[in-house]
Amino acid sequence: MAAVRWATGAGAVVVLVGSGVWAMRPGQVDARLWEEVRPVIEARLAAEQRGTGYGEEVPALDAHWFCRAEPVGLERHGDEVRAGVDTLCVEYAVRDGGLVECGGGRVPQVLRLARAADGRYRVVSREQAPDGAGHADWTESHFGRRTLALRDEISSTPLEDAARTRYGLREDTPVGDC
Repeated sequence: MAAVRWATGAGAVVVLVGSGVWAMRPGQVDARLWEEVRPVIEARLAAEQRGTGYGEEVPALDAHWFCRAEPVGLERHGDEVRAGVDTLCVEYAVRDGGLVECGGGRVPQVLRLARAADGRYRVVSREQAPDGAGHADWTESHFGRRTLALRDEISSTPLEDAARTRYGLREDTPVGDC
């Protein structure tokens, strides 16, 4: 932990203590880097959801998880990337020819990625906000003032569209409950 001190007017001293949080101005994301790491992040999120949904307990539903990540902060340090993301994962299945949502959740997360020898990124660690008590504190400590970006809604429309495509359903197939 590092501390930085500045003297300010009227003899006041400001002390900033590093907490391991990588700083980045809100709203600034390297779009090209995000294009590289987003598919890796979303694939990892979906893989980690497997086995956690109601729909998977009913094999006839052929349920699958679909995940979407939105960047809150993205920072590269050499061959490593810290990605603060807001995530939405939803489990979809087909029942009676219609698309149904069986479960899901939205969770802020921090992933660290490293560039492999082949040039592609891989996730090396992932942290997420806990449910219930501690959620707000974790989010504030990992995102700081960027928590404002977490208040925006994440649309499930791209996930619904991906599910319809996977199951070969029409674009206008409505979504029901599992």
